Amino acid sequence: MGVYFVTGTDTDAGKTLVAGGLLALARQHDMSTLGLKPVASGCDMTPAGLRNIDALTLGEQSTPEVGYETINPYTYEPAIAPHLAARRTGRVPTLNDLVSATADPLARQRDLTLIEGAGGWRVPLNEHEDLAGLAVRLRLPVILVVGLKLGCLNHARLSAEAIRADGLQLAGWAGNLIDPDFAADAHDYQANLDTLGQTLQAPCLGLVPRLEAGSPGQRATAAAQHLSLPGAD
Repeated sequence: MGVYFVTGTDTDAGKTLVAGGLLALARQHDMSTLGLKPVASGCDMTPAGLRNIDALTLGEQSTPEVGYETINPYTYEPAIAPHLAARRTGRVPTLNDLVSATADPLARQRDLTLIEGAGGWRVPLNEHEDLAGLAVRLRLPVILVVGLKLGCLNHARLSAEAIRADGLQLAGWAGNLIDPDFAADAHDYQANLDTLGQTLQAPCLGLVPRLEAGSPGQRATAAAQHLSLPGAD
């Protein structure tokens, strides 16, 4: 399988749901897995320290298990853009910091490793660098999670163009149904999916429907039923 960077068309597009689902699917095939979220804002203070629900979800789907600090080395409590949260705390990472923080986990060479970004492709990391720069520095193929709602065609196409403009491969995309009304008309819904397939010019790894409420682990397992692994024919 290898290592992939997971980005989304927007905040709350469903990156963690899809990433968790792909890791869960790999585990079902007896593969070793690792999910990393180097930078996360919107963390909760716990007796063990700041914890982010997305990072915890990725950790739950990582086999063999690793420590939380390996998954999410840069944690910020404010639920705002990561670079703003980092500035507020005075702990602002650089791309060099992230490359160093991910070096040892990537050396573990799991069957499938996913590095999840924050927000969309152009989310700033600091005043001079974008978080997407980590994927560029590591030369990683990218999985794009498309939040299926009105406006997603523009968001998805712009994201794909930006990924390719940065010299990276769009290894695949997955749709996550955010707005049920978007799929209310089956004909129009399929037409939108056809447009995504034609214009993104990358394999579709699956379409995740609206899932019933449950724990992050339960949702990841449910999402896995609607996904296929990257590179699988």
